[in-house]
Amino acid sequence: MVSNIFKQSVIVLAMTLSMCLVAIGQGNKVVAKTATEDLTAVKSSPAYAELQLKRTELLSDLESLLLEYTEEFPKIKEIRNTITLLDRDIARISKVKPSESTKLTLALGKLMVTRIELENDLWKLQKSYQDGHPEVKRAKKRVEVYETTISDILN
Repeated sequence: MVSNIFKQSVIVLAMTLSMCLVAIGQGNKVVAKTATEDLTAVKSSPAYAELQLKRTELLSDLESLLLEYTEEFPKIKEIRNTITLLDRDIARISKVKPSESTKLTLALGKLMVTRIELENDLWKLQKSYQDGHPEVKRAKKRVEVYETTISDILN
């Protein structure tokens, strides 16, 4: 399973490299430079680091579980769901303009990680209860409160 993650990382790296080479080949050096600057501003932010820390911890847990269990194991499904949510938020903050990268604070990263954990809790509840159940409603409200704060910071 480590090879699957390695393959995915290589594919993402190859796609990024090919996009840069295409941009340079077309004479759009400014576009390639801007994309690199955007990525640097995001990757050097505390929010990005916080999301990557959580993602790395989960990948480590996932790899150790996959040594003994199949993809159908509930904890593996839960971790995969959380990683998907983290990837969504990493992509979200990657769209922040370099001039606005000061928004990507540690507090924002922690808010996003907490919201992801709450979303994962909601996901687990929705597997057992219908949307009208009080526990599901409470979980949705918690996620909504965090999302509102995150949106206020990013917008």
